[in-house]
Amino acid sequence: MVMIDSKANTKTETLKFLCSYSGKLLPRSSDGVLRYVGGMTRVLAVDRSISYAELMVKLGEFCGFSVELRCPLPNGDLETLISVKSDEELANLITEYDRSCPGSKIRAILFPPKSLKKISPPTSNASSIEFPPTKSVFNHYRSGSFSPPIGHKGRRYSPSRPQELLRHNHRCCGYGH
Repeated sequence: MVMIDSKANTKTETLKFLCSYSGKLLPRSSDGVLRYVGGMTRVLAVDRSISYAELMVKLGEFCGFSVELRCPLPNGDLETLISVKSDEELANLITEYDRSCPGSKIRAILFPPKSLKKISPPTSNASSIEFPPTKSVFNHYRSGSFSPPIGHKGRRYSPSRPQELLRHNHRCCGYGH
């Protein structure tokens, strides 16, 4: 009868990441080698068959924000971090760690994304949007710093009717034709 050690079997099915986030990579003063300073460092255990998308969801939940995953090569330093952005790159990283140092934790440095996806603002009535004051012709006039511009046929524009200036620009300057 063959006995199977359930702990050993579980160990090979689990992948562990040593995750550092919310800190900085800084050179050590003595030799200039990069080290991770501040932030948090925690271990995340996941099933070895996890997909890249599932891992990124778990890492986001783990850290509390979306992250980019970068890892040093096994036995490497923090000078060269490999960006992991697909299932294939994740599989290659796992294979490299399995080959070079079986059973070791994968060192993961988690960064906030460089660019956030643009989210369309909710549709709303334009009259409900408040814009901060700008240095426009109308604000200068209201502050008394100068007279309003002279418009078409020598008439001064009223700051209470800014549409008048826009209509003038469209007529005189060829906008909208």
